[in-house]
Amino acid sequence: MAGPTRRLTNPALFICDVQEKFRPAIYEFDKVVATTQKMLKASRILNIPVFATTQNRARLGETCSELGLDVPGGIATRVHADKSLFSMWTPDVRKGLSSLPTPVECVIVGIETHICVTQTTLDLLREGHKVYILADGVSSCNKEEIPIALARLRAEGAVVTTSESWMYECMGDAAIEEFRKIVGLVKETSQSTRESLQTLCKF
Repeated sequence: MAGPTRRLTNPALFICDVQEKFRPAIYEFDKVVATTQKMLKASRILNIPVFATTQNRARLGETCSELGLDVPGGIATRVHADKSLFSMWTPDVRKGLSSLPTPVECVIVGIETHICVTQTTLDLLREGHKVYILADGVSSCNKEEIPIALARLRAEGAVVTTSESWMYECMGDAAIEEFRKIVGLVKETSQSTRESLQTLCKF
């Protein structure tokens, strides 16, 4: 008899431009970082490939160091590319994604909701991928932009959800091997999850 299988069979985590330089400007930036950290831990548990970008790294700097991307003992990204495009749909990302079965179930965190997250989502949808946007993991300089962008992206066919909901949907079955570790992660991050929901998902 076959063992339990995950509900989402081909997920990938997209981290859009979570750079230190943006910290003072973005509404509740630290909550975006906290959700991104949680999703990175989940990606390690569930062996989910990670695609990350920076926007104009020479001028705007590296991805926030607390995410631990591409450092010894940190998260090994499939792609960690710099871009001038607003969308993450760059040649490096396209190449990295091409090695995965399609369609990919892309889950997005990062900034800004109405610019880079929006354009990334539209490009991924156009290419036939499934897109999940985590409402507790995206933000903009002006908080009023967030609900407008999310409403548009829902209408375009993206799924707007939360980090905890997505992790459980990804698993789909409490009998899978990684379930207990994910439950541990949910308990470990319960306070930061609550705070992120209360600030980023109140609109």
